[in-house]
Amino acid sequence: MTARMLIAQVQELVRTHYVFPDVAVGVADALDGLTADADDEPAFAEAATTVLQSVNGDRHLRVRHYPEGVPPEQDEGEVRAYFAALARESGPAISEVRRLDGNVGLLRIGPIILPPEYVRPAASAAFTLLQGVRRLVVDLRDCVGGVPESVALLVSHLLGDEPVHLLDLVHRDGTVEPSFTTPAVAPRLPDVPVVVLTSGRTFSGGEELAYDLQALGRAVVVGETTAGGAHPREAFDLTAHLQLHVPIARSVHAVTGTNWEGVGVVPDHPCAAERAVDVALAL
Repeated sequence: MTARMLIAQVQELVRTHYVFPDVAVGVADALDGLTADADDEPAFAEAATTVLQSVNGDRHLRVRHYPEGVPPEQDEGEVRAYFAALARESGPAISEVRRLDGNVGLLRIGPIILPPEYVRPAASAAFTLLQGVRRLVVDLRDCVGGVPESVALLVSHLLGDEPVHLLDLVHRDGTVEPSFTTPAVAPRLPDVPVVVLTSGRTFSGGEELAYDLQALGRAVVVGETTAGGAHPREAFDLTAHLQLHVPIARSVHAVTGTNWEGVGVVPDHPCAAERAVDVALAL
């Protein structure tokens, strides 16, 4: 496939699927000026991403190069096998659970919050181990994404048993997909004070978790302003190793009426990410 054919494919997908139709036109037009070698796929991905994000800075709008081959998106069996492999390699979401001095719980989440079938048993086990802590520190400094349903599941463990409206995903055609906490989780820690740690790396689903807890008044946030990506995306295969990610909805939070796109989650107590644990414990 020539570079011009590849660029035309990207332009059509952006025009057809990007959540903001008017912006999509400008993004597609900007790609007219892209000069890149289609045979050098990593370089093409980098150059295309730079142009795609040049119009409105949407960090979810990008071309990614996967040296081992693009992740599956369509075949259900292949998708399940892919997520199962991710869960084995890096865990389903929860990478560390322990008690610190003073009976303070530490829950480290990341790098990816996988679908609920993987997160649910891990979260149940983690919060079982955390029962009785005096305070809880949720570390999202290395959490770079996740599935909205699983984010809602994690939030549910920190609230009461009544469903809480978190946000709406508003699609390009106006379709609204609401997100609520669920009563079907246990155990719950609704009264334990929570501190969330963030960094400039915290992105997407990790940001939603921090934003939800902060907006609901359930947690204070300590660390750095996050990366600022609030638009859920869909993936489209371009080649065996190139995949286009196109945001197909915008997040509207039930409490704030807005989201963290482009601005990030702003900490209540700003500090360098590497100092966040010490600052949190001193609060």
